Amino acid sequence: MKMLAVDMDGTLLGTDGQVSARNLAALKAAERAGVEVVVATGRRHCYAMRLLRGLGLREESAVISSNGTVVRTIGTRLLERAFLPIETARWLCGHVDEFRNSLVMTFDRVGPDGEDARGALVVEALEELNASIGRWMTANEPYIAHVTPIELALVGEAPIQMMLCGTLEQMRRAEARLLEHPGVSAVGVGPQERVAGVQAALHRTEYPERDLSIVDILPAGCSKGAALLRLAADRGVPAEEIVAIGDNWNDVSMLEVAGRAVLMANAPQDLKVMAVERGWGVGLGHHEDGVAVAVEAALAERMPESLAGTR
Repeated sequence: MKMLAVDMDGTLLGTDGQVSARNLAALKAAERAGVEVVVATGRRHCYAMRLLRGLGLREESAVISSNGTVVRTIGTRLLERAFLPIETARWLCGHVDEFRNSLVMTFDRVGPDGEDARGALVVEALEELNASIGRWMTANEPYIAHVTPIELALVGEAPIQMMLCGTLEQMRRAEARLLEHPGVSAVGVGPQERVAGVQAALHRTEYPERDLSIVDILPAGCSKGAALLRLAADRGVPAEEIVAIGDNWNDVSMLEVAGRAVLMANAPQDLKVMAVERGWGVGLGHHEDGVAVAVEAALAERMPESLAGTR
């Protein structure tokens, strides 16, 4: 293991929404062993840093945010970023018109201090979003601008992401509606390549116990897996030396490209079935420090190698 890629929600974070002492200790032990630690999340950078800031992880460690659209270091240095073309975002607003009350548009307005500005998030309506992701809306209120119609936000600045939120049934219908257009590719599985004519890629996250689903609409070719592979290549790390840990459908692309994949026990049941079929490990849950257990095991396997020649 030379690179460790870890998802946040449902993986690194416990049920209290925090990084446990044991999970943090495991990440720092990996760093001390020379392993490149990468946090890969569906959160945008600013929202991820609320929890990562102050943990003492290396400033040059990378954070893959917005499901692979943006990569920055913990110290906020921008490594790469992709945008949804403004015209693509406009027609998407019309294409999902039935679901626009569940739509959030994201712009990358991260400053040198790692903070966003108001308008980083744009919504047209509040009621449905407050009903489905009320805690997220409250936590992100300082960054949300209310714009009607939402297309008016698409003037001179391209978004990095669009997001639809609702019940499992609603979001399956929304996903089907989006895929009616040939310019939208299916839910991201694998490190998507840019395909001629494809303008946007879908990434789904599901929480069956909450009857909540999130469909992210990203620039074509963007995924956690694609961003992770580019980062690994830049750092000289072969894919087979990557360990990836995740818990949901938006993690599939990075689990597929890693030499070792570990799925959390709290993952959706159908994803766990797929994990077994593909030979991925299924670890403990996020309430059991499952990340720490997986990392400790991977580090223990490296021990004989690190001790070679010392006897």
